[in-house]
Amino acid sequence: MDFLGLMLVGILVGLTTVLFGFGGGFVAVPIITLVDADLGSDTARVAAATSALVMLVNAIIATVSTKRETLSHLRGRWWLLILLAIGGMLGAFGGRFAPEAFLQWGFVVYIAITAVDLLARPGFFRPGSRVKEGVGEGGRGISAAWGVPIGGLASFLGVGGSVMTVPMMRRSGATMTVATTLANPLTLVIMSPAVLVTITAPASIGAPGIVGSLDLYSAAALLVGAIPVIVVLRRRVPKIPELVHAWGYFILLITAGVVVALA
Repeated sequence: MDFLGLMLVGILVGLTTVLFGFGGGFVAVPIITLVDADLGSDTARVAAATSALVMLVNAIIATVSTKRETLSHLRGRWWLLILLAIGGMLGAFGGRFAPEAFLQWGFVVYIAITAVDLLARPGFFRPGSRVKEGVGEGGRGISAAWGVPIGGLASFLGVGGSVMTVPMMRRSGATMTVATTLANPLTLVIMSPAVLVTITAPASIGAPGIVGSLDLYSAAALLVGAIPVIVVLRRRVPKIPELVHAWGYFILLITAGVVVALA
């Protein structure tokens, strides 16, 4: 895929960042998996690392552009943020040594389990019994105890934290808009140490445009397409009905898993 083609995909990355809080992970991983398929056993590692870089930059832009009243839902959640960062660092470090097949199929299995969970348990598409009356649009939040597991899995597979944080915030009573918006600052916290681990790792893949485990050429093209979309849409977030928003999240989740499985 040429630079222009990756830029067009970057527009989709920007849309998913704003609308679903994915930060690009569920688009970037499948696309990089296809683009760098000729790297063989290193493909999944490069896809995860490059996705982490794309998500980090997108999360920074999206967070800076987010309304302060929305970000206020994270006020006082320092332990959660600290543990997410620790998990992100540990997951990225572990990803350096994991077999390629484990990373690829781990991504697919992770998405499959999440999809089944979203359909089987109440609270994502329909109100759950634990969502009490009087809970604000930000819900009750995520327990800090989940920080390391969320951060570790997100950076290990390069998917970002939204696949866990969005459903968890939904079940705590948050609206889709708030849950997907807050997924960006949470992704920022996870991916900052993850990218640091990645770029300081010794270069091991000899291919044009690859630095360490990062495909900088593809990352640059995706970001050129994504950043303008994020800046424009984050200031004027589209109004989407809750149920449509939730099903859109689910469909994109399944699509990403299928693409990686087939690649």
